[in-house]
Amino acid sequence: MITSDESGHELKIKPGLKFLFSHPAHFLSFGFGSGLARRAPGTFGTLAAYPIYWYLAPRLSDNLFILFLIFAFFLGIWACGVTGRKLGVADYGGIVWDEIVAMLLVLFFTPQGWYWSLLAFILFRFFDIVKPPPIRHFDSNWHGGLGVMFDDLLAAGYALLCMAAIKTLL
Repeated sequence: MITSDESGHELKIKPGLKFLFSHPAHFLSFGFGSGLARRAPGTFGTLAAYPIYWYLAPRLSDNLFILFLIFAFFLGIWACGVTGRKLGVADYGGIVWDEIVAMLLVLFFTPQGWYWSLLAFILFRFFDIVKPPPIRHFDSNWHGGLGVMFDDLLAAGYALLCMAAIKTLL
């Protein structure tokens, strides 16, 4: 059965709870369900990174956190690739593990304080949505799980550069 989402992508399967729990890759790539949000699933996926960070950060050393991020990135290449193939759309909006991992990276380098966390969120979402060069190039030309994960890694880099500049100016 082929159906279309709100963006006009032709999906092989309409994702829902049954799809979410049908394979561990779907559960992970849909951000434990946050990607099922009807509107702005990427924003919900980004928000899902916060409780994960708050739980892991005090429990892991900096080195272990970085290793976790590397593992999560490569796991995401696999999970997002599996889910994208099943859906028939490589970078379907509900696939939000890429936002979660990228935002975890941003939060790792974000200074303490709610205002910095808010700024991190705003900057990351801005760059993830607008996709300035070279993000748009990689988003358009790299497909499969690596393409899904990589453009968000670049958006995280832009957000971190902006936060470093703001911190330096303050």
